[in-house]
Amino acid sequence: MSDLIVATLLLASGCLVLVAALGLWRLPDFFTRMHAPALASTLAAWLVAAGFVVHFSVHGSGLSLQVWAIIILLSITAPVTTLLLARAALFRRRQAGDAIPRPLADSERPAAAGVSGGGDR
Repeated sequence: MSDLIVATLLLASGCLVLVAALGLWRLPDFFTRMHAPALASTLAAWLVAAGFVVHFSVHGSGLSLQVWAIIILLSITAPVTTLLLARAALFRRRQAGDAIPRPLADSERPAAAGVSGGGDR
């Protein structure tokens, strides 16, 4: 039964990596391509680690949690790596003079810039 659980976790992990690869292939620019592999591959690594824990806990001498050290390290480093890649790509676009994506703070502002909120009566 444990081998079936491990196989299911590993197959689910492989499917997630396939979805990440399709997202990397289909999405139009670097900033949108960044999300598919970063999110899906992290979840896929979690599934592989869960499979390792199940396998080594059943076939070993008890509950085996050493694999979680890898997942904790991955959970810390993956977002930092994604952030550094995004900043490097943004820096390269600015240096080349290309259009850069608007910051999220600008998308929350009203569309009519310069219109005062009242007091002009």
